[in-house]
Amino acid sequence: MKYKHSVYRTFALVTQLGISMIVPVLICAWFGSYLEEKFQIPVFIPLVILGILSGGRNVYHLARHANEDVEDHIDEED
Repeated sequence: MKYKHSVYRTFALVTQLGISMIVPVLICAWFGSYLEEKFQIPVFIPLVILGILSGGRNVYHLARHANEDVEDHIDEED
């Protein structure tokens, strides 16, 4: 039973990592496209780069905190 819990937790983490990466990129791409259409301002590429950096930061922090949580639970069980 413990194995299944670990698999579900890992699957949830991988899913959350993907969502945390793709959402800022899509939002920035949509906003950049909107600004280019509405105001003729060429900001699509810089906003996509900003979205990638933001998504990378989100993934880094999520993975770091997820790793800390696992270590805390292992210490508590011993």
